[in-house]
Amino acid sequence: MLIRIRSRDGLERISVDNPNVTVSQLKTLIQNQLQIPSHNQTLSTNQNLLLAKSPSDLLRFTDMSDPNTLISALNVGHGSIIFLAYDGERTIAGPAVTPAGSFGRKMTVDDLIAKQMRVSRQEIPHCESVSFDRDCANVFQHYVNETLAFAVKRGGFMYGTLSDEGKVEVNFIYEPPQQGLEENLMLLRDPDEEKLVDAIASGLGMRRVGFIFTQTIMQDKKDYTLSNREVLQAAELHAESELKEWVTAVVKLQVNEDGAADVHFEAFQMSDMCIRLFREGWFETEIGEDDDPKLSQMKKDVVVGVKDVREVDNDFFLVVVKILDHEGPLSSSFPVENRATEVTMRALKNQLDRMKSLPFVKRISDFHFLLFMARFLDLSSDVPILAECVRTQTPIPEGYQVLMNSMASMS
Repeated sequence: MLIRIRSRDGLERISVDNPNVTVSQLKTLIQNQLQIPSHNQTLSTNQNLLLAKSPSDLLRFTDMSDPNTLISALNVGHGSIIFLAYDGERTIAGPAVTPAGSFGRKMTVDDLIAKQMRVSRQEIPHCESVSFDRDCANVFQHYVNETLAFAVKRGGFMYGTLSDEGKVEVNFIYEPPQQGLEENLMLLRDPDEEKLVDAIASGLGMRRVGFIFTQTIMQDKKDYTLSNREVLQAAELHAESELKEWVTAVVKLQVNEDGAADVHFEAFQMSDMCIRLFREGWFETEIGEDDDPKLSQMKKDVVVGVKDVREVDNDFFLVVVKILDHEGPLSSSFPVENRATEVTMRALKNQLDRMKSLPFVKRISDFHFLLFMARFLDLSSDVPILAECVRTQTPIPEGYQVLMNSMASMS
């Protein structure tokens, strides 16, 4: 039978004569066929092995640590995928070369470019960490969990601050108009609305710092971290931002040790090479139904490990970012824009009434509230004034208070 081995070098295959071999015997076969010494190998059926960054991380993957375990007992059979981490370099016999002409085979310009496009893992992100405001993260995950039940995808742009050390803080999430499907997320972006969002963020001393999206329950049954469609969308938005610290966050359900489902956040940066390949048009953007979602298709050969390939394992493009949390300066109690339920004046009245005991500036210190109000105000004058008051927590001019109270009384 054939077993597929996925490592930092991509996807390879080994031939196994006996389905009842042990883990130790499997390592010997890998050594003989792929030239990776047995003692350097760490094997697991868990794809997260490929994201391990240190020897201590590798120790967490114990499902194949017993050399006497039969691989059949791990449900490993013909066509199964085993994930492999190893130390050191590999020596692989190259292909036979047939010289052409006096100085060997002639190379085209595309051949030369492909040799320069060497795809390897980027170990260190430009973003040192990403910290989520607990309220805004909870509002996002609660909607996709309780209302959408992780049946369709949902996404949003993350806004916050960026320190000189590359630390990103996310303080609110703007959810643009969109259509979420089981494996695809179509953003129906509204340039006028995004101008309002960016004006509010600027007045708050913040900026767009990343993109967050959910994976569905059906996707969780497939063995990839990001699908080829998700890699394309993440690369496009990262490239558009021109921010090297741009963060891509994923929210999904994960089954815990007790068999219950927990909402889980992960954060990545798309590698520098991924963004370069996207900007220079190397990615195949038409994805067919039969294409493997774990692999991104290239229009021309690139070098992965020691091979020229046109399929790149998506994990090569991901750089893991550490996740933290904090309590930000904004509340997240006002209804969120562009969801199934339209936001009305009644929400404005409820917001102002619910927080009557607080100073007026506290009552409106909510991005989604400010975005709702911005639709009725002047973008160049009113919106910056209100956002600046919220940023500095200074009193709201009386004229704006009167306007908002009168609008609320009309609901």
